[in-house]
Amino acid sequence: HKFFEVKPPLIPHEQNYTGLYRRTVTVPADWKGRDIFIHIGSATSNVTLWVNGHEAGYSEDSKLEAEFDITRYLTPGSDNLIVMRVNRWCDGSFLEDQDFWRLSGIGRDCYLYARDKRRLADVRLTPDLVDDYRNGTLRAEIATTPGIGSVRLTLRDAAGRTLDARTLRPRRNAAETTFEVAAPKQWSAEAPNLYTLPAEALAADGSVTEAAAFRVGFRKVEIRGGQLLVNGKPILIKGVNRHEMEPNTGYYVTREEMVRDIREMKRLNMNAVRTCHYPDTPLWYDLCDEYGLYITAEANQESHGFQYGQNSPVVTKTFAKQIMERNQHNVEIYYNHPSVIVWSLGNETDNSQNFVNAYNWIKSQDKSRPVQYERGLWGHGDDSDVYCPMYMSHDGCEKYAKNDANKRPLIQCEYNHTMGNSSGGFLEYWDLIRKYPKYQGGYIWDFVDQALHHTPDFKASRTLADYEAISAKYEPGTGNMSPNYTYGGDYNKKDASDNNFNDNGLISPDRVPNPHAYEVAYFYQDIWTTPADLAKGEINIFNEYFFRDLSAYYMEWQLLANGEVVQTGIVSDLKVAPQQTVKVQIPFDTKNICPCKELLLNVSYKLKAAETLLPAGATIAYDQLSIRDYK
Repeated sequence: HKFFEVKPPLIPHEQNYTGLYRRTVTVPADWKGRDIFIHIGSATSNVTLWVNGHEAGYSEDSKLEAEFDITRYLTPGSDNLIVMRVNRWCDGSFLEDQDFWRLSGIGRDCYLYARDKRRLADVRLTPDLVDDYRNGTLRAEIATTPGIGSVRLTLRDAAGRTLDARTLRPRRNAAETTFEVAAPKQWSAEAPNLYTLPAEALAADGSVTEAAAFRVGFRKVEIRGGQLLVNGKPILIKGVNRHEMEPNTGYYVTREEMVRDIREMKRLNMNAVRTCHYPDTPLWYDLCDEYGLYITAEANQESHGFQYGQNSPVVTKTFAKQIMERNQHNVEIYYNHPSVIVWSLGNETDNSQNFVNAYNWIKSQDKSRPVQYERGLWGHGDDSDVYCPMYMSHDGCEKYAKNDANKRPLIQCEYNHTMGNSSGGFLEYWDLIRKYPKYQGGYIWDFVDQALHHTPDFKASRTLADYEAISAKYEPGTGNMSPNYTYGGDYNKKDASDNNFNDNGLISPDRVPNPHAYEVAYFYQDIWTTPADLAKGEINIFNEYFFRDLSAYYMEWQLLANGEVVQTGIVSDLKVAPQQTVKVQIPFDTKNICPCKELLLNVSYKLKAAETLLPAGATIAYDQLSIRDYK
């Protein structure tokens, strides 16, 4: 991935293409006396900000929001000129060599907002489960600006009922308290139960100067006995890696498109997602809280182009501060999300003291979650609580899982590379995962084919004006869009992407499943059917969920004779507890069917009611059993 002569941290200014963004904004007059901030959701690779001719800020982590206090540069009630300069390259680019489209510009929402000078400076919430996971606690740590008389916290359940309310008086602009909740509804990807904690900053006269509401999920994450536990259970990670990428808008992804992606993950029986290899837009974490996905939250750190070795520039002190800050910001921004169960220090960068320092900092701030780093354990380092290799062979996984000396859970950060006609060996991986307690799953590479829509006017070498005209002509909704796509190699072999490498997803850019997606959905399912005594119509149903029984599902069955459906039925009441197997009788009758015919039993499990984006009747598991073999 060498785009220019590598002399870090220097960059080639003659190749550093630049975008300038200018907008005149009328700031409301009633914002006078308040602090005014600008939020720049994402700018690649960096952004320099001017407000009314004054340089007001600079940021170069391209996948975290840059926010600046610009109060002193604005005039409320008047027009104000905001200018942003975004460069193709900066020294931070040496830490952003991910496998994805190398697009530049503004990739997320930008806006202004105003806050009272007397406000909440920070709210940090740490849930826990105690008393053998029966009861819950919630530690709230509050920081305020000067001038706050008190902070009022109110804990409410999903129905809005107040469970507890208390008023804190900050000392030196800080306060803390711990709520205790008897038998809370616990949060997991299977049952994403959420509570709400409104926090109000009160002035000395009792008036509310600022209010914010936070979602709370009571859950506990720990590593014990060589396993990753959520709420005391050794969950299986049926995961996928997901880039933020849309065929029409590149890095920019709308709320509707995020919800659609979660729906597709649910259809494919996924329960976990790794934010490869950078933090996602904040709304993604809110949606994973709401709909139930475990997140491995990764910092914006990858120096793939340097390969590995202690001669790599990123192992030196030159990049120590950047590596630390990228991890600090990742944790500070997304700390309160119950969906985040693991922090990841980054990807495909040789391990060094820089990452050990980042690991230690996270551990000093957050004792409620494990931290992982793939390269950490390759070097036998101490900066990973999870053994998280990528693309380890079946034999390698089994050897690790069988060795009692290995004390960390094995969860592959990448496996089952789904590029082209692929996903071979998936059954063999999951046979091992279901056999060895220490081996708990992994994250598929990756979720969606990364490609841009092809237009009839496409040509790799055009002027900027040509592209602007083409873009306007083929806006989504015009009906002019081709169903075909361009990949990075359509432009050249290196600038847009690593040639064709980014088309390696389970589903197409327009979210149509590729053939191997169906295999993944089958082996990721949570209900399994095996023969008990098929001559008597008896089957075993195993519930692989950890937190829910099967009362929300019904089972449809079909008896097939030489491929023809001859009998059908429904089992509407499935009384199978989590991690339990129950024998069920299927009332089919084979007496009047010719003994020469092959007999098969098809079973499928469907939702009784709509749930977490899936409609009523959606099939979430299925199997086929042979009653009489084909001759």
